[in-house]
Amino acid sequence: MITFSIVTITYNAAAVLRPTLDSVLAQTYQHIEHIIIDGASSDDTLHIAEDYRERSAEESASHEIVIVSEPDRGIYDAMNKGLQRATGNYIVFLNAGDALPSSATLETIVDSTALKEMTTLPAVLYGDTDIIDNDGNVIGPRHLSPPDHLTWRSFLHGMLVCHQAFYARLDIARETTYDLRYRHSADVDWCIRIMREAERRDLPMVRVPAVIAHYQQEGNTTRNHRASLRERFDVMRRHYGLLPTLSMHCWFVVRAIFRKAKSVFSKGAK
Repeated sequence: MITFSIVTITYNAAAVLRPTLDSVLAQTYQHIEHIIIDGASSDDTLHIAEDYRERSAEESASHEIVIVSEPDRGIYDAMNKGLQRATGNYIVFLNAGDALPSSATLETIVDSTALKEMTTLPAVLYGDTDIIDNDGNVIGPRHLSPPDHLTWRSFLHGMLVCHQAFYARLDIARETTYDLRYRHSADVDWCIRIMREAERRDLPMVRVPAVIAHYQQEGNTTRNHRASLRERFDVMRRHYGLLPTLSMHCWFVVRAIFRKAKSVFSKGAK
């Protein structure tokens, strides 16, 4: 039996939390532990979370809901708390505003990767991501798509796998806590270190051929775009070296200019 720990970080997230919780509650796969780590919210976040726990007890007895509310030192400190409380085979971070795309998402992950038949579980399960707006409407696929063969070196080309579509084996993840030196991009560093450990242990990372996450575009990284870019440069420099990082960032600039020009041309053609 494969179990999943879904960790949701909240702080005054009442406006966006319900769709996230509803997407977990709707899962047909039953072996779920949902941990909500709240940073002592002052709005209705905790009321919504408690209502969700009551609904879960009535509708889905196999879903275990854990709610913790206390001050923290930011989102990655809260994620580390989630890591320590999780008990499943795999952990994924699905924050307020994000969602599982369908009621069969976790079933799809288990079935498409044949996890039930595996004697050694992969270090990472990963898949595609769609971007959603504040109302939960799908805008389109994330512009970076995951490769069929993922290694820790893959992220030199950017964060090819969205954090919300990156399921890490808990025994590895718990030993790989988020680096609190980073305020906006510790997730990039964390994923790379998970993948490096997977290579060290000679464990596979398996692609799920499906959209397994809906990511809200107005997240922490988007709101703090410049600071996030600076941190990501430092993360990549530490893992890949200065010259490869500089070269790749030059390509990022060219790619961004080309994408913008293509968008402008497409709008003009209409």
